[in-house]
Amino acid sequence: MSCTNCSSSINGIPSGCKSNGNCDSGNCGKLTVFDWLSNMSLPANQKKFDIAEVRFKNGRKGFYKNTLDLPITMGDIIAVETSPGHDIGIISLTGELVKVQMHKKNVKLDSEHIFQIYRKASQKDIDIWKAARDKEPEVQRKARLIIKRLGLKMKLSDIEYQGDGNKATFYYTADERVDFRQLIRELAGTFSLRVEMKQVGLRQEAARLGGIGSCGRELCCSTWLTDFRSVSTSAARYQQLSLNPLKLAGQCGKLKCCLNYELDSYQDALKNFPKTDTALKTEKGIAFFQKMDIFKGYLWYAYKENPMQWHRLTIEQTNEILSLNKQNKPVTSLEEYSLELELETIEESKFKDVVGQDSLTRFDKPKRKKKKRNKNYNKNRRRNPQNKNK
Repeated sequence: MSCTNCSSSINGIPSGCKSNGNCDSGNCGKLTVFDWLSNMSLPANQKKFDIAEVRFKNGRKGFYKNTLDLPITMGDIIAVETSPGHDIGIISLTGELVKVQMHKKNVKLDSEHIFQIYRKASQKDIDIWKAARDKEPEVQRKARLIIKRLGLKMKLSDIEYQGDGNKATFYYTADERVDFRQLIRELAGTFSLRVEMKQVGLRQEAARLGGIGSCGRELCCSTWLTDFRSVSTSAARYQQLSLNPLKLAGQCGKLKCCLNYELDSYQDALKNFPKTDTALKTEKGIAFFQKMDIFKGYLWYAYKENPMQWHRLTIEQTNEILSLNKQNKPVTSLEEYSLELELETIEESKFKDVVGQDSLTRFDKPKRKKKKRNKNYNKNRRRNPQNKNK
């Protein structure tokens, strides 16, 4: 993520401080991993891990082997092997932490998809790379016109040029299978380059495009989240949220990923709550569950005959009633338990404002009152100047 003094541009380069990844925060790259092992020396007779993590446009990352033993560090712009040609990327991580990232993404050390690092990028490589990246908006606009003319049911979301400018990857989303053979021929002939079509999901599309969420912050998927797990409506039910798709859906149209962040805490808290599908049997009638407050530990029940009047109970009171029901001992009514709870809250509230917690001006200094002098006092002093010396 970017630091507080700058923000990333389209190419992932800081647009505010212009330090190109060397600011006080360590690195302005998106999805950057902090190398907390950089200041630690390796044990004796152990070689440095020769695979580095390289970042490309919009957080796309890959692992490349440093077979030439180049002195590379985080933030260096390098040229890496691709098929065909070469690509330009930025070193995002080196050292032993690369093993952790490879294990996390299930990439084996002897994988055939791990290519090698050619060299540190020269100024000529950077100029070609920048010129190719500058073509992307115009190529994307023309490609959308071609797709519309061919009548294909697909949405072109992003284009990524290769570092040497000889190949471009077109990212698209589609609900159905698309036959884009004619599209590839027209794109290759129009722009004179190799074309690769890659279909992405709605969450991956939002991660590549970026944006601001309803919380006011950058989207998690475009800044730090890399593991896109499935989100179900049960996550909203556990957290007692209304199943409103307008509030629960993110910019990708799917359920928000943040619904899973606190799900484990809610599930642990709900272990102490009784089952909501069990009714309470009383002499006054059967009461059914209405709602609960997970944070305060309250449950509300209402009689079947009078569903508009709710009675508040604690977890202990509800479990006590259920245990008596299992012994075929119905309680008299819920009013006794709710009245007992109200009396306890009243006793607790008696000592609420003893120190003046609700006063907003309790730390302010008291204002001194100005003494009002008598109007006749000044007149008497003028008439009798002798009184001044007293």
